[in-house]
Amino acid sequence: MRTRTISATFATTRGHLVSLTTTDAVTVTELKDRAALGVDARRDELIGLSHAIHENPELSWEEHDAAALVARTLQDAGFEVEVGAYGVETAIEAVYGTGDLTVAICAEYDALPGIGHGCGHNVIAASGVGAALALAPLADDAGLRIKLLGTPAEEHGGGKVAMLLEGAWEDVDFSLMVHGMTGRDISATSFRSTAVDRFEVVFHGRTAHAAGMPEQGLNAGSAAAIAQTSIAFLRQHLPKETNLNAFVSLGGEATNIIPDRAVVQVELRAYDIDMWRDMKGRVLACFEGAAIATGCRWEWAPTEHPYAPMKHDPALGQLWDANLLARGRTIAPAPLGGGSTDMGNVSQVVPAIHPTIAFLGQSGPAHNPEFTAAAATPAADEAVIDAATILAWTVLDVALDDALRADLLHRTAERPAGATRITLEA
Repeated sequence: MRTRTISATFATTRGHLVSLTTTDAVTVTELKDRAALGVDARRDELIGLSHAIHENPELSWEEHDAAALVARTLQDAGFEVEVGAYGVETAIEAVYGTGDLTVAICAEYDALPGIGHGCGHNVIAASGVGAALALAPLADDAGLRIKLLGTPAEEHGGGKVAMLLEGAWEDVDFSLMVHGMTGRDISATSFRSTAVDRFEVVFHGRTAHAAGMPEQGLNAGSAAAIAQTSIAFLRQHLPKETNLNAFVSLGGEATNIIPDRAVVQVELRAYDIDMWRDMKGRVLACFEGAAIATGCRWEWAPTEHPYAPMKHDPALGQLWDANLLARGRTIAPAPLGGGSTDMGNVSQVVPAIHPTIAFLGQSGPAHNPEFTAAAATPAADEAVIDAATILAWTVLDVALDDALRADLLHRTAERPAGATRITLEA
């Protein structure tokens, strides 16, 4: 265990003096060197884990093999592991250490339909596992409790939201993860994500023979078409940084039957939560108007948990950037945004960051087969090793900065019970 007796004082890479209170009086640099060596020692294992997940893409909520691989790797290293944690069948909780500062490192491993790992979640999983494994032997020296959370269904469904609601972050002081990306490295706080809401609208009409007695029918398909037209006109009046997409997943079954049921899938995105809520109200009014115009009945229901925008903790972000540079990478002035992540919900209730790590020299947009190929290249393999190291370094910087450590512990102590279980509501 890390003692509370101050034995030495050292300067961090940010120029801050920190009091290191360990029985061996090791320096921050020594601990970070040991973490890097720990990642390097497991290089083949971590790259093998990344490739194994990449070669066997599993969709949201179905990541049984990936979860088993991650769980077994951590269990073999002495972590206390639970698969099916927090009521989610493919979620993992793996814990090591008894320090008073708890970090939650997130590992995603779900894939995309038809594309596979076109968002590189194999890299996310392997780098998160690598960081946890490198930190475990240092947990006592750093006063850490390491909590690796395997978080399924990020692409569709919101695994982190389901886990939040069950208390997965109730005992956590700060949380972080890293997402692979083609192109160049950017600052941790340059990554912006939107709130996203996905829901389904169902119109209920009345069938009738489309030629013989159309006057007796109520056309649910027409209601869906009118709603889409209304949405198209609404786009002109929405703020520029919003995004609205919809498609008809069911509009009829035969040309000679007036459809009595039509289903529309809708997705809304906005960087600002209040803007998102206002947009949703206006979009729902389009569907109500279509129902009135056709005489149909309508209803809507969420198909997934809504995601909140990412709220980066500035202090954690600065530490990540410093460690990215210390690892020999460069930071390009290129903000990245437009997508969404359920890590945003975590960041609304716990200090967190969601930086990216580049597959240097690789191109191809996310959610594209070119990205899928890039996520298993030597550049992606190097990203696994660098990201695992930088994650571990960032956690150690937090743990050994007395002021930041005290601030995080104070924020946790002041947080009401159940505060992390609150998530985004429409």
